[in-house]
Amino acid sequence: MSTSSTAVAASAPAIEKDNKRITRGWAMYDWANSVYPLVITSSIFPIYWGAVTKDINPTDIVDFLGFKVPGSSLLTYAISAAFLLIALVSPFLTSLADFSGRKKLFLQFFCYLGAAACAGLYFFTKDTLTVSTFVFILATVGFSGSIVFYNSYLPDISSEEKYDSLSARGFSMGYIGSVLLLVLCLVLIEGHEMFGLAKGHATRLSFLLTGLWWVGFAQIPFFTLPADPGRPAGAVTEGGWLLNGFRELGKVWAQLNQLPNLKRFLLAYFTYNMGVQTVMYVATIFGDKVLNLESKELIITILLLQLVGILGAYLFAKLSDRIGNTRALSWAVFIWMLICIGGYFVQKGWSFFALASIIGLTMGAIQSLSRSTYSKIIPENTPNTAAFFSFFDVTEKLSIVIGTAVFGIIAQLTGSMRNSILSLIVFFILGLGFLLTLRGKKLREATGPSEATVPGPPPASATASTPATPK
Repeated sequence: MSTSSTAVAASAPAIEKDNKRITRGWAMYDWANSVYPLVITSSIFPIYWGAVTKDINPTDIVDFLGFKVPGSSLLTYAISAAFLLIALVSPFLTSLADFSGRKKLFLQFFCYLGAAACAGLYFFTKDTLTVSTFVFILATVGFSGSIVFYNSYLPDISSEEKYDSLSARGFSMGYIGSVLLLVLCLVLIEGHEMFGLAKGHATRLSFLLTGLWWVGFAQIPFFTLPADPGRPAGAVTEGGWLLNGFRELGKVWAQLNQLPNLKRFLLAYFTYNMGVQTVMYVATIFGDKVLNLESKELIITILLLQLVGILGAYLFAKLSDRIGNTRALSWAVFIWMLICIGGYFVQKGWSFFALASIIGLTMGAIQSLSRSTYSKIIPENTPNTAAFFSFFDVTEKLSIVIGTAVFGIIAQLTGSMRNSILSLIVFFILGLGFLLTLRGKKLREATGPSEATVPGPPPASATASTPATPK
C-alpha cells in the first residue's frame, strides 16, 4: 500500500458501520438522483425527444453536425458518448479522490454538474436539438460520475452481512422517490391547461423540476455522510495531485491482478450488464416506435416497472441470503435471457404489460445485487474504495456504450428494433457463463502484502481466518 494511502487511512476518523443516521442518509442519495434515470432516461424525456425529432422531420431523420441520422439512434449514440467519456476519466478521478481524501467533494461536484445540466434541458426545443444533445450528454456524465463515488461508500458504512439489504434499501428508496416526482410531473403535463401552460412547456418544466429535486434532496446525504478526511501532512506529494492520482490507480490495478475472482465477476458483470442497461435505456423508445403505445400507456408501464422493482430488489436480497450471491445473480441473468425472447415477440396489450412486470422484478434485483456482490469481493477495509469502485463503474459504462451502440447499429441496419432486442440474448448467455465460473467459491480472496488495510481491529462481522463471504 502506498504511503499516501496509509497516511490518509490512518488519519481518517473511524466510521461507525451500520450507523442508522449515516446509512439512512446514504440511501437518500438514491432517492435524490434516481429521478434522473426515471424522468430523463426512461420516461418523459425520451417521449419528448421523439416528439421533437418527429416535429423536425416526420420520417425521424434529423441533421446532427452535418450527419443525417434517425432521431431514435441519435439518442442511443448520445448515451453511448456520455458513458464513454465518464469511463475514460472515472478511474483517474476516483484514484485522485482516494489520494486527496476528498471523496465527498467529488460526489458533490458531479451531482451539481448533472443537476444543473438536467435543469438546462428546460431550453430543449426543435431549434436547439444539437446544443440540447450535448446538454443531455453532460447531464448523463454528471449522473453516472456521481454514482461511482456514492457506491464506494457502501463498504465504508456497512458491515458485510448487511451489504445486500442496504443496497436493496437504496434502490428501493430510489424507486419510491422517483415515482413520486414522476407523478407530480404527470399532473403538471396532463393538467397543463389548468396551469395556463402549453404541453411542451409543461414537459420542459418537468426537466427543471428533476434537476431541482436531485440537488435539493442530495443535501441530506451530503450532510450525514462522513466528512472528507483530506490529505494529511505526512502524505507523499512528489509530482502533485495529478501524478499521485495515476500512481494510486496503478497500485489498485496491481491489486486487481492478484484477485482472479474479482476479474471474473467484472467480466460477467460487463457482459450481462450490456443487455440490462440497454433494455432500460431503449424500452420507452421501443414502446413508442415499435408498439406505437400512447404516452399514457408508456408512463403507466414505467410506473409499473418502478413499483415491481422495489419488490424485486428485496426478494433477490433474501434469495442471495439463502443460496448465495452468484447463484441468485445467475437466476436473474437467466430470466433476462427469457425477456429478450419475449421482447422479440411482444405485442401491444397484455403481453407487453406482463413482460414489463418481469423486467421490473429483475431490473432492481440485478443492479442491487451486483453492487453488493462487488462490495464483498474487493479487499476488506481497503482505503481505496473509490478507486476499486471506479473499475466497477468503468465496466458498467463501457457495457452501456457497447450495448446501446450495438442496439442502435442493428436497428439502423435491419430497420427493426425487434432484431436488436433479440440480439441482446448473446450478452446474457456470456454473462451467465462467466458467473458459473464463480459458483462454489468464496468471493473474497486473500491478497499479498499489497493489500490495503486500515490499522485497527477487524469488524465484528468478519474474522481473520474465515471471511463472512457468501458464495
